[in-house]
Amino acid sequence: MATHPADTSDSISMVAALRWWLDVASNITAAPSVQWAGSGEAIVQLVFERDDILDHHEYAAPHLVSGKRLHGGFDSAGNYVPPRTRTRRVAIDHWTAALRARGFDLLDADSSLLAGPRCPNVEQFRLLLSEGMGRPFYNVFTITAKLEARGLFLTQMPVPPLQDAIVEDITEMGIGHLDKGLMFAHGIDEGGEPEGHIGGHDTMWYLARDLAFGDVDWPGVEPPPSIGRDDGGRRWMPGIDSDLEAFVAFLNQLLLIEYRAEIGFASTQAVLRTAGLFPGRDAQAKEAAGIIDRIRSDEAVHVETLRLYLGELRSIRFRHPNGDTVPGSMVVDPYWKELVQWATEEQPRLVAGRQYHKVRDYILEHDSGASVAEKFDALLDDGMEPMIAQRSG
Repeated sequence: MATHPADTSDSISMVAALRWWLDVASNITAAPSVQWAGSGEAIVQLVFERDDILDHHEYAAPHLVSGKRLHGGFDSAGNYVPPRTRTRRVAIDHWTAALRARGFDLLDADSSLLAGPRCPNVEQFRLLLSEGMGRPFYNVFTITAKLEARGLFLTQMPVPPLQDAIVEDITEMGIGHLDKGLMFAHGIDEGGEPEGHIGGHDTMWYLARDLAFGDVDWPGVEPPPSIGRDDGGRRWMPGIDSDLEAFVAFLNQLLLIEYRAEIGFASTQAVLRTAGLFPGRDAQAKEAAGIIDRIRSDEAVHVETLRLYLGELRSIRFRHPNGDTVPGSMVVDPYWKELVQWATEEQPRLVAGRQYHKVRDYILEHDSGASVAEKFDALLDDGMEPMIAQRSG
């Protein structure tokens, strides 16, 4: 079976992931994307049907791991091709060009969104595995798989009647296609196609885990009920209807979750590609890292489309319930600013702090726990010192 080229870097930023995806996309034969007017003038296609959005490439080889059929496939050169991108990729490019022609752009999202401490970090995971304490790293795969599986709900998520609330015609925008296959495609990318027995990201994470660890008997673990911010009923967008606000806020939160997941994905790959941490299974661990690479290329599409939706929402005018109109930027920008602050300053420290205490308690269950815990503390990210102080106090 064709394989995906190995990525040997220890830490890959989201920018690098997106650049890699664009390199891959440039080598993919796209569906016909230009219609021609009678005058011979090119008219860029901006309206697509649901079947177009969900259309696949003709793969040279299927995506199979451990005998399990997964979404996507490989081209004749052995490059991984994300699922449902034959026309979706073209549509994203066309909608982005149209947005820029109107003087706007994708919602700004850069590497600053990746800020904040993490625990365990790459070096701490390497330490734990080298000491035979692999369960925290094993749990990363299980938790991520279960979180990915939740994404299947996007296939059934109702999209509010955006056109009724927007002054401009959105027929030729990405946001005008959310209920024409875009949300559905995102959902089955994450949770797979159960009826077709085709695995998505949830299955890919389980397969990667089992490749790296083999058959182990560790207790199950559950992810938190929610990984987004609870706004506690506060209205951040009083200029629009509350149901519409909930949907716009959801798109913001989903973008941030998808973007920041890149940190964990890259870190997991770096650990998997460290020789000697998985005795007798180095080759399988590297294969697991390759699976995550494919997930990352899929997620790059999600990040780009979410930035497009929010960029389009910034470019339009919302109808205020009182009859006035409100620029979309005045609706999206304040909420995004607050959300970014929470996700890069407040939330990382809270999550890292909780994980620190859980993992440290696990370490101390072992005979060598005291000495390993000391090494673990020495590898903490900057800003985590209060955790040590709290322990010693």
